[in-house]
Amino acid sequence: MLTSAARVYRETRKKHDLLFNAYLMRPVAAVVVASIARTRITPNQLTLLNLAVFVVAAVIFVAFPSFGGGLAAVVALEVSYCFDCADGMLARYKKLASPVGSAFDFFTDEAKAVLLVAALPVRLWRAGGMGFGGHMWEARDARFLLGGIAGVVCVASALSLTNFLRSPAISGRHQTADAYYETAERPRTPTIGSVVTTFLRFLNHYPSHIWLWALAGRMDAYLWLWIALNALYLARGWSGIIVRFGM
Repeated sequence: MLTSAARVYRETRKKHDLLFNAYLMRPVAAVVVASIARTRITPNQLTLLNLAVFVVAAVIFVAFPSFGGGLAAVVALEVSYCFDCADGMLARYKKLASPVGSAFDFFTDEAKAVLLVAALPVRLWRAGGMGFGGHMWEARDARFLLGGIAGVVCVASALSLTNFLRSPAISGRHQTADAYYETAERPRTPTIGSVVTTFLRFLNHYPSHIWLWALAGRMDAYLWLWIALNALYLARGWSGIIVRFGM
């Protein structure tokens, strides 16, 4: 099994992957792929499974707004993310990767991001916690819900912006299913810009570090940080759009 998993990992590596993925989640996902590669389970079925498990995580976040509930929700979230990694790896390994499957995977990722940013404010509204700006707000404070609405709008808009910028009409590139995969890569010399970009990608990639916030009991701080990062992404993206289309 481990030999098969190692082969899966080597043959389905992703370009410029995050450290969390490369050294933790994808090795685990490779074991999952190796164990089901000869079954009739399809990549799209794994995508649906990962979405279903994520819904369970969101329900736990809301239903159990305690420290233990947060940890349980994050465990479910990381299981979901493992399947999220495994679906593309299975498609690549079995030569089933397609633009349609890639689009379906990204669509479910969008749904999960919106679901998360909707669930966390309700959790805080039920239990209380740190509000935007660092001040503590009591349970049932309507500002949590207002912040949640703003967060959903912000994250959904950021996802819409990403889809717009990735479209062939704007990017000038026709995306293929294999675009982000590789079997080998030349080492690159890091620059200040690439280091900053990597760090921001890490902050915005919630599976990489949301468990740290749960262990610290600070899902409230995580929520506001995540919304702020998406707001910054929106501001940067729209500034480029205004320059391109408005001048």
